[in-house]
Amino acid sequence: MSIITLTTDFGLCDHFVGALKGKLISGCSDAVIIDISHNVDLFNIPQAGYIISAAWRNFPVGTVHLIGVDAELSPENRHIAILWNGHYFVCADNGILSLLTQSVLPEKIVEINIHDRLPEGSNAMDVFATVACHLAKGGTLSVIGRETTAPLKPMHEMNPVVATDKNSIRGNVVYIDHFGNCVTNISRKLLKEIGKGRNVEINFGTKGEIKGIKSGYSDFNLNERFSLKDYEGEKLAVFNEAGFLEIAIFRSNPHTVGSAKTLLGLKYRDMVSVKFE
Repeated sequence: MSIITLTTDFGLCDHFVGALKGKLISGCSDAVIIDISHNVDLFNIPQAGYIISAAWRNFPVGTVHLIGVDAELSPENRHIAILWNGHYFVCADNGILSLLTQSVLPEKIVEINIHDRLPEGSNAMDVFATVACHLAKGGTLSVIGRETTAPLKPMHEMNPVVATDKNSIRGNVVYIDHFGNCVTNISRKLLKEIGKGRNVEINFGTKGEIKGIKSGYSDFNLNERFSLKDYEGEKLAVFNEAGFLEIAIFRSNPHTVGSAKTLLGLKYRDMVSVKFE
C-alpha cells in the first residue's frame, strides 16, 4: 500500500484540493491519500513547516509527503524531492523543510527536472503530483531529478537564537492550534543541548512568565485539597508530541473559558524567551 499525504494552503472552498487528488488518483490509482492540513495560512512557510514536522513521524516508512505552499517554480524557489528518515518529501525549496530536518542532512536530495516532460501549461501541482505518484509506485529519485549536495534553503525568519553566553534562547510562536495553544520553534533537543539540566524560566509579552516545563498538561501537584479541577485555567509550558515548546492553558476552550492565545495575548510571530538559571 502506498501513502501520499497532502499539506497545502489551498483551503476547502475552491476546487484546488479536489483537483490535486484527481491528479494523484489518475497517476496512482491504488494510493491512499491522506490530508494533513489544507488550512495553512497563505504562503506561511513557518506554519507549514511546523505542521509537516509534527505529522510525518506518524506515517510508515516510504510515505510520500506532498507540500503545496509557496510552490511556484522560480529562480529562488527550486522544486525538490528528498529522502529523509525513510520518508519522501516533495515541495519547493523555500525553507519549509528547515524546521523538519533541523540541520540534519537528508539521505538524498534531487532538484526536480521533469518540467519539460509534462504537457504545456502544467503547473507546480502537476509536477509535484507526477513526482509523488512516481515515488509512491516505488520509483527512484534519480529518474525525476538531478542529485544535488546544495543544502536546503534555511528559513530566513523566526529561527531560534541562542545567546552568546548560552544562558537563554529566543524563539517565536510559529503555530496556534485548535485549542489556542501557542507552539514555538524551540525544540526539546535544542533546549536540552543548551540548558544542560538547568532550571528554566519562560518569558513572553510584557509580563508573561512561567517557571519550569511540565511533563504533561496534567502535571500538577494533587492532594486532598487540590484536584485537577482546581488547576483549570492555569498557564503552563510543555513539550508537545512533536517535540516543540508550547505555551498552553490547562483545559482551555477558546469558545468558553479562553486559551493561551486569548488569555495571554499571544499571537503568531510573538517572541518567547527561555532563560536558564
